[in-house]
Parts: sequence; C-alpha cells; structure tokens
Amino acid sequence: MIISVASGKGGTGKTTVATNMAVSLESDVQILDCDVEEPNAHLFIRPAFEEVKTITTPVPAVDMEKCNLCGKCGEICQFKAIVVIAETVLPFHELCHSCGGCMEVCPEKAITETGRELGVIEKGHRNGLEFVHGKLRIGEAMSPPLIRKVREYTRPDILTIIDAPPGTSCPVIASMKDADFVLLVTEPTPFGLHDLELAVEAVKILGIPHGLVINRSDMGDDKVMAYAEQEDLPILMEIPFDRRIAEAYSRGEMIVEVMPEWKDRFSELYHRIEKIVE
Repeated sequence: MIISVASGKGGTGKTTVATNMAVSLESDVQILDCDVEEPNAHLFIRPAFEEVKTITTPVPAVDMEKCNLCGKCGEICQFKAIVVIAETVLPFHELCHSCGGCMEVCPEKAITETGRELGVIEKGHRNGLEFVHGKLRIGEAMSPPLIRKVREYTRPDILTIIDAPPGTSCPVIASMKDADFVLLVTEPTPFGLHDLELAVEAVKILGIPHGLVINRSDMGDDKVMAYAEQEDLPILMEIPFDRRIAEAYSRGEMIVEVMPEWKDRFSELYHRIEKIVE
C-alpha cells in the first residue's frame, strides 16, 4: 500500500505524521521524502545513507551543421524552450519539459538529447526502515521530474509512506498520483481550513480515498471539524498542542521515542487507514 501524507499548507505537521507513523510500524516500511525542494524527514529518521545518485533530465542539443533553420522545433514546443533566431537555434534548458517533441519533428535529425542535472537521490536505512529522499539542485525550477524519480524506488512488497510537499500544485500531484490513500494534515486555523479545502478538491479529482489528521487540535476554532463533517471526511487522528511534542520536534527527535504512549496511537492511525482502503 502507498500512503501519501499531504496538506495544502506548509508547517501543518506532514513530516511529523509521516515519520512517526513509519517508525511506529517498525519493519517492512519505506518512507519516501518527496518534498525535494526542502527535504527534512532525514533530520528525524537519521538514516545511514548507502547510495547517492545524480538525476538528470533529457534536454535538446542542436547540431548546427545539420540544421536547416526550418523552425519546426520552435513551433511544436509549448514552453518556448527552443527558438530559431536569425541564423541560430537557441535551446532554453531551464524551460524544457523533456517531452522530446523537438527531436521527433526535426526533418534533418539535427537535435539529439543531452542531460541536465535536476538534483540527487539519497537512499539509506534505519534498522528495518528503508529511507529515500530527493534533493533538488539549487536554482532548479521544476521538481516533479525528480519527485517521479524518487517514486520509482517504491517497493510493491512493503508499505510505502510518502512525505509530500505542501500546496496543491504539480509537485503535490506528482507525490499523490497512484497512491492508495492520501492522509491530509491540517491545523484548526483560517489558513489551515482554506488550504485544506484546496487539497481536498485536488484529491477528489484524483479519485483517491482520503482522511484527516488535525494537528494542534486544541487551538484555533472548530471550523475545520465542521468542514470535515460537511465533506464526510474522516478525522483519523488529533494531535493536541503539547510543549513536550514541540520540544522534541525542535531537537529533531521522534514523538514516539520521547513519548512512547504515542507509538500505539500512530500504529492505530495506520490500521484505520488500512480498513478504509480495504
């Protein structure tokens, strides 16, 4: 089973929920940190890394000796990533979405593919827990290609927990697509509710079963609960505002290790998800 832990808003506690649930289950679990722009699950899991892989994406390289300046490559590109100007062809690799269309339509076969670095993927382990995350290259604009590469490490024989990036744009969709369940994490504030509504609509479009965790549940107001009831969105866990939890987080420690009573609660969270999926 693949569980994607997501939210419309940053800072709600996705990483806290994803990492603590993974550690609570102890074995036959892998966690994929797909928040490649700012991965932080490793700060809590503290895995021993054993593999580092540089990830590239194909971009066009033009052989001007073969090119006849017909302009077909520029016509097919929807992102203006390659243009013909005067007597030359200019590829803009940062805009390229690696579709290969320019190479296919070139009548002179003057366009080949070269690689542009997206970032790196690091793989490691902690006891029986497998850990993988991506780290986007500084200055890189597109994270979905790297997220998809991280997701290629998904193992069908064990539970996969994905720590998704915040928001509801392309990186989040890449992290949620084809998951068996999306666990949304929110907080009972106006901003939390607003972005939760956006996230729920995105998950509905994907047609994936979903549930809710409310973090800092004893603060704010009750509008998130009212919304969940209105949308028939099951509230699978509530995490109160607790100074001990905040202090553990600030030290990079796991809740289930500092407060062992929470281990059963996070295990129960998984079993509730399992029942919904079944």
